[in-house]
Amino acid sequence: MAGREQSAPASRQAAARGHRPWATRTARDRSDTPVRHRLLDAAEAVFARRGYGPATIADIAAEAELSRAGFYVYFASKEEIFRVLAVRVRDAFLAAQEVPDTDPEDVRAVAHDSTAAFIAAYADHLPLLRLIEQQAQGDAELYELWREISERPTRRTARYIRRLTEAGALAPVTDPLAVARAVGGMSVQFARVVAEDPDAYESAVRDVTAMYLHLLGVRVPAPQQGTAPPHDEEHQAMDEGHQAIPEE
Repeated sequence: MAGREQSAPASRQAAARGHRPWATRTARDRSDTPVRHRLLDAAEAVFARRGYGPATIADIAAEAELSRAGFYVYFASKEEIFRVLAVRVRDAFLAAQEVPDTDPEDVRAVAHDSTAAFIAAYADHLPLLRLIEQQAQGDAELYELWREISERPTRRTARYIRRLTEAGALAPVTDPLAVARAVGGMSVQFARVVAEDPDAYESAVRDVTAMYLHLLGVRVPAPQQGTAPPHDEEHQAMDEGHQAIPEE
């Protein structure tokens, strides 16, 4: 009891001097600060490098050049910082795919620019996207977040295709949602190649865009001989594996 009686006056004295114990700082104090952003950047680097299980709070604090006590000012646990990081990755991934400067009526431009944005964003965030998908298997909150990451781009693409189809501007080879899913799947596969080999980005965007337009029923000029950039054997094999798109 004596300890409690002494702690209250001490707390009031600290408040009177304009200081508050770290444990009583508000959520607003701990959010959107440079240190918090540094911790999130450090967590992304550590999780990407070590995976979720082996990563520790000590690893994250060291990466951010903070003490463990400094970590706990901003986050209560490894689980909490991972959840916050997952939301940040989701927001960055979805925002990166916005192409507001592209004319929505220019189908070729939309296909190219949206494909380029998707592949770049997925490749950039691939390590964390993989971890989010893994952790989502046993976590309902992360599962809903993963569904949003994986399904929102597909739904948006399907709505775009359906609108132009109903307006008579497109004649896709199958249902708009099926086309959107096919394009999304191809984009993910090529993004994984780009994550391993950034030099493959331009050819990946070109190839997926061509297949996207084919599925939309838009005629794509055949590439002139000698103009395609050289492919290594791995990329050539992947390209060949994705050239046969069913006409059903």
